[in-house]
Amino acid sequence: MTLTTTTVQDLYPTRGTSEVMTPRQDPVVWGPASSPELRSYERDGFLAVDQLITEDEVAVYHAELERLISDPAVRADERSIIEPKSQDVRSVFEVHRISEVFANLVRDERVVGRAREILGSDVYVHQSRINVKPGFGASGFYWHSDFETWHAEDGLPRMRTVSVSIALTENHDTNGGLMIMPGSHRTFLGCAGATPKDNYKKSLQMQDAGTPSDEALTAFADAHGIRLFTGRAGSATWFDCNCMHGSGDNITPYPRSNVFIVFNSVENTALEPFAAPVRRPEFVGARDFTPVR
Repeated sequence: MTLTTTTVQDLYPTRGTSEVMTPRQDPVVWGPASSPELRSYERDGFLAVDQLITEDEVAVYHAELERLISDPAVRADERSIIEPKSQDVRSVFEVHRISEVFANLVRDERVVGRAREILGSDVYVHQSRINVKPGFGASGFYWHSDFETWHAEDGLPRMRTVSVSIALTENHDTNGGLMIMPGSHRTFLGCAGATPKDNYKKSLQMQDAGTPSDEALTAFADAHGIRLFTGRAGSATWFDCNCMHGSGDNITPYPRSNVFIVFNSVENTALEPFAAPVRRPEFVGARDFTPVR
């Protein structure tokens, strides 16, 4: 029998008439926090790694990124998101299914092993994509919690999901790098406003529904501060699904590209959306819960 939201308590209400703060109801590290790295992740909601993949591997993955974004068939695919102003490719989703090169990265024990360690179970890929942020005006991603969207629009019931962003170009402090509010993962901010139908078509270019108010963001920033992540190509940032994060526009000449993989526990599979009229497409929020092997 297929479960629906009528049989599962909604622990994280959102998309109502007003913003709602809910203390986190779930662990951050689902297995034992048996190392300094895991304890740091549990405390801050993220873990920065100076070098997850080697320079030679960066070259392979970056070449594959360039191949994908220059392929007319990939550009025409609905899984490719186009930058509104420049008409350049902004993101390509489900890259672990489009590309065997990125499929191998997902299966790499340095990647999937850490996800299993944090989530305390086997995992599957809820979402994968390459993000391309070329210089001279590529737009950023506004402040948000990924879990707010994945809960509201994909039906993930619990905070048992982790993301990794692996840099394929150098992250300077000027070219639109990832920003996170440390400790923000401890509070769920339920956003105000109903979810429009097919919201994903707009939100993948520019977030609107599911974005916090200026007042809430100011309070979060005052309480937690903001950490900007820099690092060479091959570095990575693991972060909890409920971290408040975003990135600015890239107006420098220096591109910023990364591969982004979201692992979800096989014990936290998606139900029906908690606050949206229909599910998002599977290339954005997977319905294949096959564990990564």
